[in-house]
Amino acid sequence: MTLKYYQDNAQIFFDGTVNVDMSSLYEAFTQHLAPGARVLDAGCGSGRDAKAFQEMGYQVEAFDASPAMVELAREHTGLPVKVMSFAEVDWKEEFDGIWCCASLLHVPAVELPGVMRRLADALKPGGVWYVSFKYGDGEREVDGRRFTDMDKERLEALVAAIAGIEMVEMWITRDKRPGRDESWVNGMLRKV
Repeated sequence: MTLKYYQDNAQIFFDGTVNVDMSSLYEAFTQHLAPGARVLDAGCGSGRDAKAFQEMGYQVEAFDASPAMVELAREHTGLPVKVMSFAEVDWKEEFDGIWCCASLLHVPAVELPGVMRRLADALKPGGVWYVSFKYGDGEREVDGRRFTDMDKERLEALVAAIAGIEMVEMWITRDKRPGRDESWVNGMLRKV
């Protein structure tokens, strides 16, 4: 369902997200990274963030489940963006930072703990991990896309269930896209 949406609407989604100013979120994430750190953009969409991190001098890997989005992200970033899903993540302690900006929210709630464990396994000890979800407390479908929303309590519980991962900071932001009036819960996690 969600994958079909992105396949059918890749260019529209790309155009609506590629130029959004995410600098405040980049700052919150990159302040925890050493120069040249290895970063995974998991569910990269347009490639906007992967490109920004690459331009900051980080070693970036990126993936998305939608082949149409991956093609656009490859063109935008010049990176060899992979076509893969969260369920296929099998790296072991390879990344200093993982970036999941508005991507995990498409994972059904019942699958989230397993996906989070896979991503945690991909993170090096001491590594940081950014996540964001639309603010709410349930699952819903909107225009052919599935969303798992989180409030602070749900995100805290999700993170607490992952051994070796701690919440460093959690905060609420407003959507940065023009004409959008949504809130997001953001989490900065660390692997201990």
